[in-house]
Amino acid sequence: MTVSSVFVTGTDTGVGKTWISQGLMRCLASSGKSVVGMKPVASGCLRTDQGLRNDDALLLQQAATISVAYELINPYSFEPAIAPEAAADLAGVTIDPRHIFDCYEELNSIADSVVVEGVGGWRVPLAGDYDVAMMARQLALPVVLVVNIRLGCINHARLTAESIRGSGMHLLGWVANHLNPAETNSYVVGMIDRALAAPCIGVVPLLPSSHLVSDYLVFP
Repeated sequence: MTVSSVFVTGTDTGVGKTWISQGLMRCLASSGKSVVGMKPVASGCLRTDQGLRNDDALLLQQAATISVAYELINPYSFEPAIAPEAAADLAGVTIDPRHIFDCYEELNSIADSVVVEGVGGWRVPLAGDYDVAMMARQLALPVVLVVNIRLGCINHARLTAESIRGSGMHLLGWVANHLNPAETNSYVVGMIDRALAAPCIGVVPLLPSSHLVSDYLVFP
């Protein structure tokens, strides 16, 4: 089965999901597909003349092969850099799963591939019982897990993989992402690879530019 669209999650916030998402987008584009990215929910957005904008969502917009409206890429944007459900409460907004799905469907109708980046980790709450795991299940996409290689990452990776599978989702593969040059431990990567029972689709070193990430990824 050829995979065209994926949902990218991480073991935590700040593990490099956006860089890996951009890398996956460029891998898909190199195979001749039209590609767009999506960041359905984002907090920590900046006020601009065009409205609230999120740095990660803007990077996904730049990596796309076709031009789409920012509001489709990031339908829910919040200014406070706090948990998205709390940010939504402060803004007087309820995150609506149907709106996220409608935006995804519109992107899916105009591009061959959509790379959807989650917010934070796998079980981050968004609106009541609705969380990142439920969003991924709603979109019915295979999951790519990003693991920041650091102390404690083996436990985090195993717990997240178990939760992904427990949510009824297919763990397509995982990426070892090195954000700290002092944490380049191939033994740890091997331990995670054996524990997850899912293919490692990339071991990404600390890089000066996200444009280089695709060189270290093998899209399934």
